[in-house]
Amino acid sequence: MKKLLALALAVVLALSVFAGCAAGGKKAELALITDIGTIDDKSFNQGAWEGLVKYAEEKGISHQYYQPTEKSTTAYLESIDQAVKNGAKVIVTPGFLFEEPVYIAQDQYPDVTFILIDGNPHDADYNYKTADNCVGITYAEEQVGFLAGYAAVKDGMTKLGYMGGMAVPAVVKYGYGFVQGAEYAAQELGMADGSIELMYNYTGGFDATPEAQNQAASWYNNGTEVIFAAGGAVGNSVMAAAEAAGTKVIGVDVDQSGESETVITSAMKGLGTSVYDMIAAYYNGSFPGGENKVYDAANNGVALAMDTAKFDSFAKADYDTLFAALQNNTNNIASDILKNVDADNNEIALTDIPVKAVVVTEVK
Repeated sequence: MKKLLALALAVVLALSVFAGCAAGGKKAELALITDIGTIDDKSFNQGAWEGLVKYAEEKGISHQYYQPTEKSTTAYLESIDQAVKNGAKVIVTPGFLFEEPVYIAQDQYPDVTFILIDGNPHDADYNYKTADNCVGITYAEEQVGFLAGYAAVKDGMTKLGYMGGMAVPAVVKYGYGFVQGAEYAAQELGMADGSIELMYNYTGGFDATPEAQNQAASWYNNGTEVIFAAGGAVGNSVMAAAEAAGTKVIGVDVDQSGESETVITSAMKGLGTSVYDMIAAYYNGSFPGGENKVYDAANNGVALAMDTAKFDSFAKADYDTLFAALQNNTNNIASDILKNVDADNNEIALTDIPVKAVVVTEVK
């Protein structure tokens, strides 16, 4: 019996090793390297992976993803190297954490094409360079944040919250847009100065933590009706607090309505669309190598999740009207929304945003 058990164990171990080698050695033309999450993270990795898979399955192209062992430039480069060794012609890297690794990899592998999502390649000293075999994709988070703030106020809410993760450009732009959208709606409605209260905070990270949940719970207990959670897993902390308080959440990046009944809409980026577009451009010979592309309302790069929205009174027609104004820059509406930097690349402070109806309380 012992011999049989030993033999069975040996077979299991052998099969495990074989399976691991097979997975690591799979040849694939299209590859995605995850950041610190997985391909079902309801965020960047999943959105980018869905775009890659959609194109790959339509065209019958081999594809796989790689999950680095840790969050570091070294680990990301090791995964990129593995993908190249496995025959990757196009590598998708979702998230700003890849800005430095791709800066290195684009020169190290000149025959491989890189699609960097939500960032542009730079070295450790923030010297930027996008090589001809790479494209950087960023999004107009300030526009979709604007849509979220506008919708919340138009839906009758006057006590709002914004909880971002780390104060990186994308997160800051979401927040600044949210403040301005709330102000724009308040002005349309003729609301008095100081009519809207908005709590504002960056948690400093992208993890679900007891501290983030407690902060959200405190806001809800003090009357906040909805919190726009723009910080990856920080949103899970906010949703947990909202579920306990019976209040509302605005999700981020992808449609997060399936994450919690408290999510009334989500400020979405066209992650899958932009990945699909860039892969298609590679195969049809129009890849915009060396460029840094911006996806905004004009090219359907950002949107609110309206199909799954749970507003009380904010209607799809109201949304469509504002979205069209953003697309066409009617009355300079798109131009007037502040980003996190000005034309000279100087950072703009939250206090620089012109508001009257909205009173912003920044929680440090």
